[in-house]
Amino acid sequence: MGFHTVLAAPLYLLALQTLVVVPGGSLALGQLERWVRSGLQSLQLNRCLWTSSLSEAECRRRSHLPLSSLAVYVSEPHAGPGYWEKVVAVLPDTSASLGSKAQGSYSVRRSGQTLTTAHDAVLVLDPSPGEDFGHAVVLFYVDMNVTKKRCSHMDGIYLGEECLTLALKGQCQNQLKRRLRAGLVTSSSRTVERTGGGLCEVHFLPLVVSMGDSNRTQRLKCVDNAEFAPCPLSPPLSSPSLPVSSCELNKNTRRCHQQPLAMHLSCRLYQTCDHAVLLSGGWQQQMTFLRHVQNLQEFYQMLRNNGFHKNHIRTFFANGGQVLEELEGVYPATEKTAIRNHVSYICRKQHCADTLVLYLNSPTRTDGTMLLWDANLNGIADLKERYSVNELLSDLAGCRAARVLLFVDQSYSGVLYKRLKGSQKHTNVVLIQNPSKQSKYHRGILDWQQNSWAHISPPTCLLDHLGKGAGASHLLEPWASLLNVTLAGAPCNVTPPLTDSELRREYQGCQNLPTALWHQKLRRIK
Repeated sequence: MGFHTVLAAPLYLLALQTLVVVPGGSLALGQLERWVRSGLQSLQLNRCLWTSSLSEAECRRRSHLPLSSLAVYVSEPHAGPGYWEKVVAVLPDTSASLGSKAQGSYSVRRSGQTLTTAHDAVLVLDPSPGEDFGHAVVLFYVDMNVTKKRCSHMDGIYLGEECLTLALKGQCQNQLKRRLRAGLVTSSSRTVERTGGGLCEVHFLPLVVSMGDSNRTQRLKCVDNAEFAPCPLSPPLSSPSLPVSSCELNKNTRRCHQQPLAMHLSCRLYQTCDHAVLLSGGWQQQMTFLRHVQNLQEFYQMLRNNGFHKNHIRTFFANGGQVLEELEGVYPATEKTAIRNHVSYICRKQHCADTLVLYLNSPTRTDGTMLLWDANLNGIADLKERYSVNELLSDLAGCRAARVLLFVDQSYSGVLYKRLKGSQKHTNVVLIQNPSKQSKYHRGILDWQQNSWAHISPPTCLLDHLGKGAGASHLLEPWASLLNVTLAGAPCNVTPPLTDSELRREYQGCQNLPTALWHQKLRRIK
């Protein structure tokens, strides 16, 4: 059976209401039903053409999910006088955006290079709604008034003057492709080959904009319908009227609407303190969920309960801290330079930090790169809008803190784990992974096995807490000595146990260092 042939509709799709409401407009049931039904059937029929990062078993499971498990995003077609208003889709993790075999469609060019083709609508099916983006989603183009012959040439699904085409990343070295096998080829039989190791599938919601829209307004909307998975809740982030692409926090300008980071207050002579940096990029509002705000608030409160001073906790969130007013020291994640300067400063300053905690919770590319925020609103993650593993490792290399604890609550943290495990420049850096994150690189990462991070208490021994997980003991070997303490660095299992007063006085927050110890450490480092 050909790729463009549509099977009979599943019964659960026939129960849809007669009208599906999309913010800013509506789509008739029959139209959206055809798109969703045909997209799901193409995934089932073609054996995981849409992904190469999932196992065959997991891919088949996701391809057969019920409609109620899928979040559906769509850009509603807009009709002009005698034509459909074309849209283009742009992904943050590729400068070439999305590719397809659509011929004769409009093209968008920049500096002579084709970036993407224009279509009448875009449909996205998310089989993992609510998860942090970095997981595979399924994206289709919709073209109107297309002949059956042309749709077949595009390897699309013909729906009667409508053509649905699977979109893959346009510039991928290992393109997913189909191949006609000798001896098995008929006019209605094709075999799909999944190229090993290629990551050409889509991992983020694209920016879908109308042709000629200088404001770059996002046209892709989550469909709020009882038959689909609920749309993830997003916090009320304010959108600046103009892109702020060059506002740096170390410059006290009106455009920043923030005070500069008080670097000179972070580290004091003859004093060592516990420091923390909380980073939740979000990239754009549709990929920033209300639970990201809750995660930051809970982690921040946990640090405060463990004696971290509010002036020593820096939070970088989305495009600002409008929804985090109760947290001290909240800055936009748009300021990559300020983030790196602050982490580097804490690490390079002698005796500054005893425990340095980094909490990472951003959309992540397959190479471990964190997406910060689309400051210039072009949909592409430019150099200033992404924080790579190489850059993070460079900022932490030779860090002079007694211990650096990386609490990683995002996808593809295995890339960071592998780099840290064999590094001689990061011997005091420990990576702790959220066990709920399922990714290709999940195995071999230190998992927080029992309680959530929000419930870490001052007397909690990190080594004991991590070691309780089945099969975790062998993973703790490289970093066991660094984890045989509390979060504030107090020793574990001492007799008699330390009192709350002793923990607060001798370990939590800041401690004054004797002059002799200060100079002794200086000589040892030299």
